[in-house]
Order: sequence, then C-alpha cells, then structure tokens
Amino acid sequence: MSSFLVRRLLHGIVVVWGVVTAVFFLVRLTGDPVVFLVDQSATREEIEHTRRLLGLDRPMHEQYLAFLLAVPRGDFGTSIREKRPAMGLVLERFWPATVELALAAAVLSTLLAVPLGVVAATHKDRTADHLSRIASLLLQSMPGFWLGLLLILLFAVELHGLLPAYGAGTWRHLILPAVALAAAPLAQNARLVRAGMLEVQQQDYVRTARAKGAREYVVLYRHALKNAAIPFITAAGLSLGFMLSGTIIIETVFAWPGLGRLIVQAVPGRDFPVIQAGVFVFALIFVVLNLAVDLLYAVVDPRVRLS
Repeated sequence: MSSFLVRRLLHGIVVVWGVVTAVFFLVRLTGDPVVFLVDQSATREEIEHTRRLLGLDRPMHEQYLAFLLAVPRGDFGTSIREKRPAMGLVLERFWPATVELALAAAVLSTLLAVPLGVVAATHKDRTADHLSRIASLLLQSMPGFWLGLLLILLFAVELHGLLPAYGAGTWRHLILPAVALAAAPLAQNARLVRAGMLEVQQQDYVRTARAKGAREYVVLYRHALKNAAIPFITAAGLSLGFMLSGTIIIETVFAWPGLGRLIVQAVPGRDFPVIQAGVFVFALIFVVLNLAVDLLYAVVDPRVRLS
C-alpha cells in the first residue's frame, strides 16, 4: 500500500507540473497584459515601467524558474486586475461557491443514477429500459451550456420566474445550474450501473441469494450492486473532477460567482496569475480524486489489491 501511494503521489506531482507548465507558456502566447493596465496615451517609458513591476521584462526562462519556485508556497503572484494575491482570490471563489455547485451536481448524478440504472437493468428491453437509454443518449449529447439556456427559458421565462435564472444566495439559485451540470454525468453513471447490474445478475451468488428467499431489494442493492459498483465508482469520482472544471461554462451561463466564472473573466484581461492559480487548483483536485477512487476500490471489492 505504501509503495502504491508513493508512486501515485509522484505521478500526481508530474501531472500537476505538466499542467501548470503548459498553462504558464500558453497564457503568454495570448499577448501582453500591460496594454490593459496603461492608458492609451501612456509613453514607452511608462509601459516599460509597468512591465518591470509585473516582472514581464525578464527572459522567459527566468520567469518560469521563479514561477516554479513559488508554486510550492502557493504563491502565484498578484492578480493584475484585482491587485490581490491570486491564490487567495481563487480560493475565495472556489470555496464555497464552486464546491457547493459541484457537490450538488454530484449528489444528483450519483443518487439518481443508481435507482435508474437498477430499474433499467431489471427491466431489460422493456419500456423503462428503452426510456432510460433514450434519455441517457439525449443528456450525454446535449452540451451543458445549451441545456442551461433551455432550463432558463423554461423555468425563468416561460414559467414566470419559478426559479431564478442567474446569481446565487439561496437554494433556489442552485437548482438550475446543478441540474445542467449533473445531466451528462447522470446519464453516464446510469448506463454504467445498468451494464454492471446486467453482468452480475447472471452470477451464481445472485441466483443463490434469490434461491435462499432473500428479498429482491436485498439481492439487488446488497449483493449485486456492490459487486457492480467499481466502474460506477470510477466514473462518479472522475465526474466530480469534471464537474468542478465544467463549472467554467455553467457558472458563466448562470452568472454563478465561482472559480470557473473568475477564470473566464480573467482570460480577456490576460490576468496570468489568476488563470495559473485556478488551473493549478483544478489539476490538484483531479489528482486527489483519482487517488481517492483507486483507494476506494479495495474498500468496495476486497479482491482488488493495491500494489
């Protein structure tokens, strides 16, 4: 177990390093942020002075080395637009707004996927199964921003403000963005539960449980589902990471004041520190969730050994 953890942690460090390195160079291809900070009538001396204050006058390799040395301390510099530490600004938006939205979507996509997948598997090739597969196909094919706009049109416009279309503050503001964010993962998870249940229902231990007179609920949820859960756990764990990063689009559509919207606002202004800090947080979350999913395998299925 210890050697497994060490290897995975090393892999995670390499992944995060690769992501932040790529972002460091890519954001600098978008242009010079100084043009957004000085007046149009600024002289060349004023422009160069501003560039020196931001450290953008140094060679690229020096900027990159200074960036790598500062990352372990959580120092991504000062936001060019907000004039505040970038990481502090990112964490302020990440918690609680983005986490709240992602967790709400994760709960929806997980809790609803299990009964929907089980019902589809136990009613294979019947009406419930066909409806489940059609709904899953539609939800996975529809872009999140398009579904969000449809939800706004229906619940905020056509139903005369039944649910708010934008902003945050109450549980009612959370419903539409959480549904839009959860739709695709819900469809994927339901299909995985269905496929896993169809496979394990043919196993001897399931038939034995039924032969012993166990209630169908016990057979399905205590015996069959537990052994069919590994693909579902993988998808559910990774989908939480995708939902955290997917909030970039959903938060913009619903004007949700989270990290995703902050990054979108930072891109046009070339606010390099905020973009780098935000991507770093998302990359770190992905690595942690991948490790948690691997460790959870051994808990759900004792046959799995981590080595």
